[in-house]
Amino acid sequence: MKLARVSRRRSGFTLVELLVVIAIIGILVGLLLPAVQAAREAARRMSCSNNLKQVSLAMHNYHGAFNQFPSGGLYRTDQPSDSWSFQARLLPYLEQSGLTDLIDWTVPYGTQGEVAGVRVPTYLCPSEVNDQSRPSPKPTDPDFAYYPMNYVVNMGEWFIYDPVSKRSGTGLVYPNSKTGFRDVLDGTSNTLALAEVKAFNPYLRDGLTPSALGEATPTLPQAVVAYGGNFKMNSGHTEWIDSRIHQSGFTTTFGPNTKLLYNSAGAEYDVDFNSSREGKTITEPTYAAVTARSYHPGGVPASLVDGSVQFFTDSIDLTIWHALGTRGGHEVIPSDQ
Repeated sequence: MKLARVSRRRSGFTLVELLVVIAIIGILVGLLLPAVQAAREAARRMSCSNNLKQVSLAMHNYHGAFNQFPSGGLYRTDQPSDSWSFQARLLPYLEQSGLTDLIDWTVPYGTQGEVAGVRVPTYLCPSEVNDQSRPSPKPTDPDFAYYPMNYVVNMGEWFIYDPVSKRSGTGLVYPNSKTGFRDVLDGTSNTLALAEVKAFNPYLRDGLTPSALGEATPTLPQAVVAYGGNFKMNSGHTEWIDSRIHQSGFTTTFGPNTKLLYNSAGAEYDVDFNSSREGKTITEPTYAAVTARSYHPGGVPASLVDGSVQFFTDSIDLTIWHALGTRGGHEVIPSDQ
């Protein structure tokens, strides 16, 4: 008697079936990944806007207490000096009273390592890729470090301050300023207060040109780069305690994310510019092109003096961007901007 042979077939996928499944999964991932990334970016941008609102509210509360905004630096006029920043003055209004208590306002910030290297979360954008301290060892403090920030104050269009004539620029604040809401003649909804910048940005400094008052605002980035200066590779906007414009301010010389390309040792850098650092001299005026930049695609978030936060695109008309940077230029700004 012959027994029937039982066919044993392995259950499972063939190679072709596995390849088909892998291909389908790859397609789904390719379709879903952009949506996930977009959702994450939207969350980061919302968090960034909330930070700007908090800093703007702190600025308003400071004004309520002192009837003026924090100065863009308090400098001596008889000798070079350093100054604590606009942002440092806002700390008590950002629930940072503990950090504020550590500060001795009568002593230069460069001697207070227990303050300089502290990370202030409200001053940092979630999209910042360099959320880290910048070591700056000193003979008396080998562990001294600074911490960067992303939200800086509007210091005008191009000309910042002249220590000889005491003439000031057009921004919301400037060195030794005492400006308040009363000085925002263009309207609080038509004047920039704060904008985002990138930390560890390279910059040119102390070339001492232009040196004459009345130098026209450059129209091309190459014109600024041509002024030259001492090149600093990665230390711009790395010191939230320093009031100088390349650390705690921005200008509207050029629109958001405009590149100022400078070549050093065969490498190209997108730089900022400070003709003469505030407080480093009592004779030279300061001109600056410090651009609002962000890692958010297409533009930068910024707050207006009224406390509202908007996203300004890279394509904004430069005339309008200039107008938003002045506190009393009497420019007419279209209602759709």
